[in-house]
Amino acid sequence: MTLATRSGPQSVKLRNARSTQVPTNGPVVPWVLLAPAILFLAVFTVWPSLNTIRVAFTDTTPLGGGDYIGFDNFAAMAQDPQVVNALLNSVVFMIVCLPLLIILPLLIAMLVLKALPGIAFFRIAYYTPVIASAVVVGLVWQWMLNDRGLINNLALQLGVLQTPMPFLTERWLLILSAIALTVWQGLGYYMIIYMAALGNVDRNLYEAAAVDGAGAIRRFISVTIPGVRRTMTLIGILVSVSALRVFSEIYVLSGGTGGPGGQAMTLVMLIQQYSRGFFGDLGYAATLSILLFLVTLVPLIVLARLNKGDD
Repeated sequence: MTLATRSGPQSVKLRNARSTQVPTNGPVVPWVLLAPAILFLAVFTVWPSLNTIRVAFTDTTPLGGGDYIGFDNFAAMAQDPQVVNALLNSVVFMIVCLPLLIILPLLIAMLVLKALPGIAFFRIAYYTPVIASAVVVGLVWQWMLNDRGLINNLALQLGVLQTPMPFLTERWLLILSAIALTVWQGLGYYMIIYMAALGNVDRNLYEAAAVDGAGAIRRFISVTIPGVRRTMTLIGILVSVSALRVFSEIYVLSGGTGGPGGQAMTLVMLIQQYSRGFFGDLGYAATLSILLFLVTLVPLIVLARLNKGDD
């Protein structure tokens, strides 16, 4: 009996010691599990990025070349009026899209979260454009906005317009049409993100604000916006990057021309123009890609600092 009493605690201690022993191969296992992801990032992200910087200092074409030419591509870019025009279009596109895709999805998310009859239909309706093909949606909008399209014909029949509106042939109208398409297609995606964020806002705050006499607008400003502030910063970053990289919307609406004389081209469209074909200038396209990367960093840094300031 005494032997069993003494051996019991000792056996428990031995079992606990064995269970807490660290495997000798512990440091190796995480790296083995991470190896596929690291390899994927190295091959498809890190190496292409570094190679883009290398190509920017050469005269590489799809058929060969690759001789070192120093900063010639950067000097040519600084004097290229197309670059200034495309950069302006991209920045305007971002500046207009940013507030629209930060505020409108939040308002829609607050609406569809209400327990109203038939609200499920509206949730599906708002999200449907997200899963639609960007090219197909662009073609539909092109059909509606061209000179003989649905909108112009309807406006002419009602006497609202005397001549068709050049939605697709005037620079700024084309850009505004592409912005409208982008906002319409992105509302559902960002609405879902806001719906998840609104679910984490304490409902007691709304009740306390209502008791204090705060109206709907005051509750929205004082409770809702602070509650989803971090989500708004995240969406602002996503919208900024997507807007500066816009391509398919303007490309499809303009039929690949970028508007009359290419005046509505964005930086991504300009990169595609210089890099396509057998005699494309890959060196100059790489230089434009570096410019796009640097421009994209600006709103990210600004939004990050604003978020830090709010904290």
